[in-house]
Amino acid sequence: MNEVVRAALVQQRWTGDKDSMIQTSVDAIASAASQGAQVVCLQELFYGPYFCQVQDTEYYSYTEAVPDGPTTRLMQEVAERHGIVVVAPLYEQEQPGLLYNTAAVIDADGTYLGKYRKNHIPQVKGFWEKFYFRPGNTGYPVFDTAVGRIGVYICYDRHFPEGWRALGLAGAKIVFNPSATSRGLSQYLWHLEQPAAAVANEYYVGAINRVGVEPLGDNDFYGQTYFADPRGQLVGDAASDTDDEVVVRDLDMGKLAEVRDLWAFYRDRRPDSYDSLVKP
Repeated sequence: MNEVVRAALVQQRWTGDKDSMIQTSVDAIASAASQGAQVVCLQELFYGPYFCQVQDTEYYSYTEAVPDGPTTRLMQEVAERHGIVVVAPLYEQEQPGLLYNTAAVIDADGTYLGKYRKNHIPQVKGFWEKFYFRPGNTGYPVFDTAVGRIGVYICYDRHFPEGWRALGLAGAKIVFNPSATSRGLSQYLWHLEQPAAAVANEYYVGAINRVGVEPLGDNDFYGQTYFADPRGQLVGDAASDTDDEVVVRDLDMGKLAEVRDLWAFYRDRRPDSYDSLVKP
């Protein structure tokens, strides 16, 4: 694995239609690659609005097959063209009625490596996700990519420490958390949870949020996309809270060994005492 990985995160506002949203994302990936980025992650459900603000079967039409759908294939072409690892969150239909909030992971040569399906599904005002998604059934996969081992955890997942830890135990060095989160509900937690997860699990976290108020509701998505290092510190500044932005940062992989040697959280775990944590 490279000692320094140049990584990118893309935050965007809804453009008004799927095709233009995909094009702005393709352009953002090209921008990241032109700045030397080796891996890039798009935001949750990147090519659509955050339709979970309402409960309407019309939005089932945003589903695609993964990896055999057109957007995954396009992202494979884009990854190969730019020589960049791409994490692309999509609305997946496995078969009629089996719908998932999914992220496809594509290597720098365009190879489809696999998918992560969001495990924890909220159902609260403005985030009616159980109407749209089944809970994920992929476990917590870690993907061997051109930049090393990476994992994905999606939005509401971040409130659950178990998945963060599973990804760390499986060897993840960078975990991406594409999200759609709004002011008032969780903005305070946005600055706490991902840095805390990076510390507890001794890896880098890339936290992505969209921006703007969308026509389907009054959720104000506040951006502030950032990378957190395994000391819980931001790598550079967080992104704007109102504007589209491509965040490109250098992640020093040498810091992972330094922190793991210092704190040794994995050595000092007591899984023999945790049985009660997995009982309903």
